[in-house]
Amino acid sequence: MSVYQKLTEIGLKFLGKDTLFKYGFNWSPMYKRSTAKITEVSKDLMNIKVKLPISYKNKNYVNSIFGGSMFSAVDPIPMIQLMNILGNDYVVWDKSAEISFRRPAKENLYADFSYTSEEIESIKKRVQKENEIDVIKTTHLTNKDSNLIFCEVRKTVYVANKAFYKEKRRKK
Repeated sequence: MSVYQKLTEIGLKFLGKDTLFKYGFNWSPMYKRSTAKITEVSKDLMNIKVKLPISYKNKNYVNSIFGGSMFSAVDPIPMIQLMNILGNDYVVWDKSAEISFRRPAKENLYADFSYTSEEIESIKKRVQKENEIDVIKTTHLTNKDSNLIFCEVRKTVYVANKAFYKEKRRKK
């Protein structure tokens, strides 16, 4: 069990999952270095909003937001969000990521992460049938009005039935 999992276990005794998710990320040294902040988390964790403010901490040589900050602002969210929604009967891992820069970011950026009930049910049914699957989620970093896309991150997340995964690992 990781340090973050242990802290989560303790934190859930005092806080709701949504509050713990938000402040856990925002206080985590790993996420804090991205310079982004989680601004909203729905009670069911199905919707998460992130703000990446432009600052001296993340400006690059040409005064736009450093691409690494853009990527690290969105990188961990889809996997950890899905892991928390699905629960302990599943193994969830980041498998791959692809980032496409569309324009230089010289203003604050925003990202929305969401799963629908239908997506979650589909994931559970597919895992029940296939034991392991890949889920692809695309996130856009946009301006405040969401009408300009500065960056697109396409994440592939691996999801497996925990018992199947353990047996598969044991055989290797």
